[in-house]
Amino acid sequence: MDWDRIRIFYSVATAGSFTKAGEQLNLSQSAISRQISTLEESLGVTLFHRHARGLVLTEQGNTLYRTAKDVFAKLRAAENALADSKDRPQGPLIITTTVAFGTMWLTPLMREFTELHPTIQVSVIADDHELDLHRGEADVAIRFHAPTQQDLIQRHLMSVHSAVYASNDYLRKYGVPQKAKDLDKHRIIVYSDEPKSLIPNVNWLLNVGAATPREPIFRVNNLFGILKAVESGMGIATLPPYMLQGVSGVTRILDNLAGPTTEAYFVYPRELQHSKPRRIAAFRDFILRKVAEVEC
Repeated sequence: MDWDRIRIFYSVATAGSFTKAGEQLNLSQSAISRQISTLEESLGVTLFHRHARGLVLTEQGNTLYRTAKDVFAKLRAAENALADSKDRPQGPLIITTTVAFGTMWLTPLMREFTELHPTIQVSVIADDHELDLHRGEADVAIRFHAPTQQDLIQRHLMSVHSAVYASNDYLRKYGVPQKAKDLDKHRIIVYSDEPKSLIPNVNWLLNVGAATPREPIFRVNNLFGILKAVESGMGIATLPPYMLQGVSGVTRILDNLAGPTTEAYFVYPRELQHSKPRRIAAFRDFILRKVAEVEC
């Protein structure tokens, strides 16, 4: 089997289409299609069922894909092991976490981390959809639930507690609520898609101390949007304290109210324990130090 064609086949199978694979490999769709057809002819099997909505692996194609995936994983592990074989950690490290945590808390710390470890090339992917660590979409993750996948090493990072915030402008205009029942007279901002939220009971502010659920003044489907609405003076909302790092003009109120708690974990695939030990250890230790310094 021709190695270049196997590489192209693997990209097509992973991407699910000739077009996406072509974009990744910088090849035209027709060139990709010809390479796959030639590979199928040389093997004497059909590797893909071609549908209008995309490509589906045949049984033979799935067999080849599993083998190619294993080969490429071993090659990446060998490459990473060679990069980590020197005295200090070096090489690429891809980190994934949620949009809110990655944007508001993690990214501002990366300057310090890269100054401490200039030979580690860091990429942060902030995405509320979890990436597949086993498929190499990222090396490590900070997740806000205990992982259920096998072969993932996890370490508890912190407990994140929700708190209540409002802008100083809002409080000057509408007054400061002193107890939960006072929220009946205030403008509440909430998460618009509660079932998909990573925070349990994310809209608890609508019910705490209320005889009947309050009607919110505004809904938005991400924490960053809630923060910006609070900053604008629109109303009162519940947010994790890490969202307020470096934010001015916003005050925590109703300190006696306890919101839901979310547990955060540092997660990475077991196989990277051997292929990227120094890079992962350097980032893990850095994050543990930073977590100890902040209110969560």
